Amino acid sequence: MLGTLTSVWNRVFALLGRVSMYRVVYLALATLAVIALVLSFFDQVGPDPLELISTLAVLSLVCVGVDAAAQRVLHLPWRIESSLITAHILLFVLRPTVDGVALVGIAIAAATASLSKYLLAWRGRHIFNPAAVGATVLTLLSLAWPALGASSWWVGTPALAAPVILLGIAVLWRTEKLRVVAVFLVVAVAVALLRTAAQLQAAGAPVDTMTLLWQILWSSPFLFLGAFMLSEPLTLPPRRWQQFTVAGIVGVLAGWPIPVGDISLGQERALLIGNAVAFAFAVRTAVRLTLASRADRTPTVRELTFRVHDRLSFVPGQYLELEVPHPHPDARGTRREFSIASAPEDLPLLRVAFKENGAASSKPQSTYKKALAQVAEGERLAITGVWGDFVLPRRDAAPILMVAAGIGVTPFVSQLRHVKAAGEERDIVLVYVASDASELAYRSDLEESGISVIVFTRDRPADLPSHWMWARGVRLDAEGLVRVVPDIAARHAYISGPAGLIADLAPALERARSITTDAFSGY
Repeated sequence: MLGTLTSVWNRVFALLGRVSMYRVVYLALATLAVIALVLSFFDQVGPDPLELISTLAVLSLVCVGVDAAAQRVLHLPWRIESSLITAHILLFVLRPTVDGVALVGIAIAAATASLSKYLLAWRGRHIFNPAAVGATVLTLLSLAWPALGASSWWVGTPALAAPVILLGIAVLWRTEKLRVVAVFLVVAVAVALLRTAAQLQAAGAPVDTMTLLWQILWSSPFLFLGAFMLSEPLTLPPRRWQQFTVAGIVGVLAGWPIPVGDISLGQERALLIGNAVAFAFAVRTAVRLTLASRADRTPTVRELTFRVHDRLSFVPGQYLELEVPHPHPDARGTRREFSIASAPEDLPLLRVAFKENGAASSKPQSTYKKALAQVAEGERLAITGVWGDFVLPRRDAAPILMVAAGIGVTPFVSQLRHVKAAGEERDIVLVYVASDASELAYRSDLEESGISVIVFTRDRPADLPSHWMWARGVRLDAEGLVRVVPDIAARHAYISGPAGLIADLAPALERARSITTDAFSGY
């Protein structure tokens, strides 16, 4: 069963990985807006069609206009999808209207949300969810000028619950935040259930727990808040335990809003508090670096070595997000994720690697890959974040199985370089899959680590060290993996490679003591 679920998970991730995170979120929100518009003709949602259209038009015009102006002044690449995402989130959070004064309030919320990306930012990365900032500012203004309107979270209606769930799952699958948002939902619903039950009991009213549960789940804004706002990677801390902590805090505050004067710390304010906690966990910095050199690791694998100019902290096995601004980017945008191929001890030098399409490949190159190929030595770029929990157990004695396919070896190179530099003694076996022997990247680093390596290639690699083995005649599937690593049940398994390979090996990997995956879909 676990193998089937893992297989489905990784194949869907591979499909969604072909589209940028921004585009997946925007398409999901746009689809939800269309569904809401259709439902409004049948009075299934609060706003009527004209209110929805008018409000979205104002939100879009203001968000796009403010973002375009700010990015022009700051000489940043314009991302219209980011502007439209903010506009669509605000559509579901604020109260749609056709009233002239209220539309001014809508415009103020949109402008504030967009400006917060640049004013409430730290070294190039915004601290707070922009839509939450805009909604909070409008709510505060409405205390003095009620005609401006305030947040209403009308999205929390049974008619939209199913579309929010389905579209939210697509977003969370792409951002890999399903478990984080699940924690938020469990906490928020449980706390809200306790709060409502306590209020009913205090009033002497009967309490039907199951009815309350379904009302809270289907008629609250928790689903939308979690799927489309809490899940924003830019405002989450880098480690999973930190993300769970933030999700729990937001869940408690959303489920039991604490009154502060005439407002409460619920919904968007709860999210802002969670954003502040996330910022405290890991201060977001856009790390400046320059390209120091290029190297060919194999006929198709290119390595980039950068010199880092700001403080950078990472754990071996984590990945970074590298921005390469260029005109007319394709659907996947100007940012990509790369596993770090160097150890923390190698700083200020930092290495990443990528695979180029072979001459016989019919797959077109992304605009990002073309732009990256044109970056000259000495040119400045920026790392916009470091994330990931693809890290080794803290306990040195834990036996490890590493499975790498092609360029997927890079996080293991970082880990093995660190293990050697730190003088750690670990029981590690690496299964390394490549199309042929010439495509075994970072072979020298792996040989110096001294670990056991089992190679799956069409041809036999020359001059294999004594602790290396060529798996001649063995097919790399679940059965083959167990054959070459018979003690897999005693090891913690780490696998880095295409989602399809992870899915194929799932029946064998589920025998391991634990499974940690690092799926990628190319760039």
